[in-house]
Amino acid sequence: MKLKASLLAASAMAAFAFSAEAAEVKRLGLAVTNLQADYFNQIKIGVEDYAKEKGIEVITVDAKNDGATQVSQVQDLLTQNIDALIYLPAGAAAATVPARLARAQGIPVVNVDRNAEGEPGDTFIATDNAASAYEVCKHIIGLAGGTGEMIMIHGQKGTTPEVERTKGCMKAIEENPGVELVAQQWSNQWSQAEGLDISQNLLQANPKVSIIFGQADGLAMGAMQGVKVSNIDHRVYIGGFDGDTTALPVLAEGGYDATATQQVRGIGRLAVDSAIKLAAGEELPAEQLLPGFLTTPENAADYVAEHP
Repeated sequence: MKLKASLLAASAMAAFAFSAEAAEVKRLGLAVTNLQADYFNQIKIGVEDYAKEKGIEVITVDAKNDGATQVSQVQDLLTQNIDALIYLPAGAAAATVPARLARAQGIPVVNVDRNAEGEPGDTFIATDNAASAYEVCKHIIGLAGGTGEMIMIHGQKGTTPEVERTKGCMKAIEENPGVELVAQQWSNQWSQAEGLDISQNLLQANPKVSIIFGQADGLAMGAMQGVKVSNIDHRVYIGGFDGDTTALPVLAEGGYDATATQQVRGIGRLAVDSAIKLAAGEELPAEQLLPGFLTTPENAADYVAEHP
């Protein structure tokens, strides 16, 4: 947990450094993908709590995973005198429009979690999805002895986290020639219900599977259920991603085998600090990637007690 402590300390130092600039920013727009998902809700909490400490108002809108709704919501936000937009795209297809609309009005854009190809924000903040997915897949492949049939349950196709998590996991698979990726399927909502349905279908066709990577904790917990109801008679090692507050207690009890805990509150704080800097006319790196933490039943309780 030393790494987490140092990152939190760095965040506290950044908060002090930006305090003078906060007076320049009075109102932020926060366009969120889907607040029914714990991951996005935790980022929202991080943004709103940290902005409140700085005396900044946040207007939050929830697209409920609908791109057209989000475009309309952002258009409305841009009429409300916001000083910057923190933008979590509700899908790959409509990701470019809100960023373009905001920048046309001179409003800086902080993209979070999902970037917009061809129309990125002024900076992009996310977990290092590829590196973290690599660690999760490397871990569950190792638990399986470096051999066996594997399936992958993807997130929403074409979104930044789906692409990067696929890249990271494929690296781990390629390093283990005894592992065969026998099937993969994409979800739409990254949800537990989808994880259950997809895993049941894939396990029916591939009953010898011993390794499953679900690209979100919901998908992994759905796969955990899928293994149970499919009456698989051998051990199946399951990895997830996100470190959702609802999933970590399940992981701590050994319900599945690994996840990558994202610094969701830290991402929210960094988004606010970045919005303040951009509004003050400063340039930021095109990408700001934070590490995720490999989490297993052995250390999951630490992240339940103190989520980064």
